[in-house]
Amino acid sequence: MYQLFTDTDTDITPKVAKEYGYELISMPYCLSTGKEVFPYVDFEEFDYHAFYDMLRKGELPKTYALAPAKYIEYFEPFLKEGKDILYVHFSKAMSATFDSMRLAWERLAPKYPDRKLHLIDTKGITLISYNIVIEIGKLARNGATVEELKSWAETEVDKFACYFYADDLKFFGRSGRVSNFKAAMGGLMGIRPILTMNSLGKMESVSKAKGRQGAVKALLDYVRNLQDDVKNHCVYIGHSDALDQAQEIERLLKEEYGEDLQTEIVVVNPTAGSHCGPNTVGVSFHAKHR
Repeated sequence: MYQLFTDTDTDITPKVAKEYGYELISMPYCLSTGKEVFPYVDFEEFDYHAFYDMLRKGELPKTYALAPAKYIEYFEPFLKEGKDILYVHFSKAMSATFDSMRLAWERLAPKYPDRKLHLIDTKGITLISYNIVIEIGKLARNGATVEELKSWAETEVDKFACYFYADDLKFFGRSGRVSNFKAAMGGLMGIRPILTMNSLGKMESVSKAKGRQGAVKALLDYVRNLQDDVKNHCVYIGHSDALDQAQEIERLLKEEYGEDLQTEIVVVNPTAGSHCGPNTVGVSFHAKHR
């Protein structure tokens, strides 16, 4: 027996987590007032418009790693029930929180020597992780074993791609994803870097586009050139309070691939959104490679 876990940095909400049998680990952020916020613990519904408007007005939340005690709090009740843990998580390469998780397991393992902690790294965050978490959830719901899910992940995780852009680069500039100089100049000139999550689980800039329409075209080109069996997989469009842009991309995708193309629009969670800022838009799809 095993218990599925994921975290809020994968954009999974409590409703979706329940649908696929996941327990949800809340990844926190801290406001400039010093207030710590744990998504879906301190609030039930994410008011994304209010949150991203707060960022537009100058708020710059910080994120931080969970303490080992928090992981123990999440995992131990299921270990007591005799269940192993299978945690499908956002990219290990992006956070020190997984060092805390390791320390937590070092404390738990001697108490529960017959139990195991299994990990699947989505090598991404937000939209691409959501895509992979849902795929694994479907397999688990159909009775897949831990071994089958880990075997699937070994080959399939790198076959999910995500490309995205932001209207305002200052948030990526602050996080070091785009240099502050490029962020400032890009904002002035209307240049939008197109970013992706690579096979190392890190964010990288892969091209540039002029203006919003150029950025939308670039995303569609990546889908067109890299998609693999796109009609048999859902295409996810993510946004941080840019619903009109997400809907436009969805419309253009259905125009190209047919109205029966499976699509879903997803809101970027506040912890990851603290780094990308408002008006970030992306698309995730099953691909030949990342």
